[in-house]
Amino acid sequence: MSSERAPVDRFDRVVLVFNPGKPGMVARIDELQQGLTAALPELPIELLPTEFAGHTRDLARSVAAKGTPLIVSVSGDGGYHEVVNGVMDVPGSRAVCTVVAAGNANDHHRSMPAPPLPEAVRQGPVRHIDLLRITFGGEHRERIQYAHSYIGFGLTPLMAIGIERGGKGKILELLSVARTLSALRPFELVRADGATARFDSLILANISRMAKYGTVSEMGSPDDGLFEVVTLPHAGRWKMALMTLRAVTLGLGHQPSVSSYSFTTRDAVPCQIDGEVIHLPAATQVLVESAKGALAVI
Repeated sequence: MSSERAPVDRFDRVVLVFNPGKPGMVARIDELQQGLTAALPELPIELLPTEFAGHTRDLARSVAAKGTPLIVSVSGDGGYHEVVNGVMDVPGSRAVCTVVAAGNANDHHRSMPAPPLPEAVRQGPVRHIDLLRITFGGEHRERIQYAHSYIGFGLTPLMAIGIERGGKGKILELLSVARTLSALRPFELVRADGATARFDSLILANISRMAKYGTVSEMGSPDDGLFEVVTLPHAGRWKMALMTLRAVTLGLGHQPSVSSYSFTTRDAVPCQIDGEVIHLPAATQVLVESAKGALAVI
């Protein structure tokens, strides 16, 4: 099969999903559309702007239910998170996904670099990567979400909240991180064996690098059926600060890899799933599993 025919055979259309309200987004979409049209004039291109919070997942679900689309999330980690979950809402979907970085946090894109979009569409191989499947239970109705990159408890969501409140830019973000460290409070989890653990930070990662926090693991692979568990038991602010410094300079080195991890929250705790922050009440049961090869990507 020639490379010229491959995109038509494996994709019936390219769908760009984006938030039109983000600065510079209209020009970015025009650039992507022109590049795709010039390189692949035979391939239909659809533009799907979002209109409200949560709309991205609805759009991705609708697209994934028909044909063999390539869904391009022009976004940061949060937007891509919604696209991935929309696709996972459709069992047996033949959709393929990719992300074009256009957000404040682009950890997934940095950890899995890809060629320019027209080149990737024309000849980039379709492969399957793992997702983190998170099941929340307890007093609340059981619900499932998927993460393409990481789940963080304690430090990472608090940093995300602090950065959002403090503003974007290197200096403002560093100040926000410093304030977060000073306000950090430990949280308790009850593990599956009944033991109680007290943490300052817990990260479950399917990628090796988180751009906001540095290199969390040297061993991570997005398609090995495992994810890395990066823990910092409660030990005070100075140790937390040293861990953060090590992460952004030398990296944290080897971390244990598992296929599942479960616990129950003893305290209410913020949780960051990819780029999105949610708040878990006390007594929430959490099960994280590796969904091996769950997402087709280029």
